[in-house]
Amino acid sequence: MTTRSADADTARGRTVGGSRALALLLVITGAAGLFAAWVITIDKFKLLEDPDFKPACSLNPIVSCGNIMTSDQASAFGFPNPMLGLVAYGIVICVGMSLLAGASFRRWYWLTFNAGTLFGVVFCTWLMYQSLYNINSLCLWCCLAWVATIFMFWYVTSHNVREGMLPAPGWVRSFLDEFTWVLPVLHVGIIGMLILTRWWDFWTS
Repeated sequence: MTTRSADADTARGRTVGGSRALALLLVITGAAGLFAAWVITIDKFKLLEDPDFKPACSLNPIVSCGNIMTSDQASAFGFPNPMLGLVAYGIVICVGMSLLAGASFRRWYWLTFNAGTLFGVVFCTWLMYQSLYNINSLCLWCCLAWVATIFMFWYVTSHNVREGMLPAPGWVRSFLDEFTWVLPVLHVGIIGMLILTRWWDFWTS
């Protein structure tokens, strides 16, 4: 049996916890995402009650939460997107609090959780594209949720690789032991550059 196969078999048969740092990161990013989803949900209700309502984060023609909320993309699954966030980010907080209390989970749980964060990143990426190139507006609360989701995804993925839950070469594990922070920072930096270049004339005028 190869070392990689042995590692995978070992991972399947044991429960794994998480570091205090990972637990705190999940609680903080989950809380940030939950807060953003809550604010957007409240503003959405106010907008439904009063079509002339202007959300507080509608600051100019570009940073305009109202434009985002009234778009078709704001209800991608037939209901307001932030309602999904209220559930998903709440789960992230629960996982983080459980880890702080000393909980450990089996491989299937970590992989399911990882798949959930991957779905979150893919969905946020789709929303970013729609926001920048179709709706032509930004929502600051959405941006907060994007950043929170990106950080939780990369750190959960890093944890699963380092613990043998996800197969990876040794050099990848070594890199993630020391430089996990590089991946979410680079990811967020790319988004920041896209936002900057998309409306360069507006930002510099």
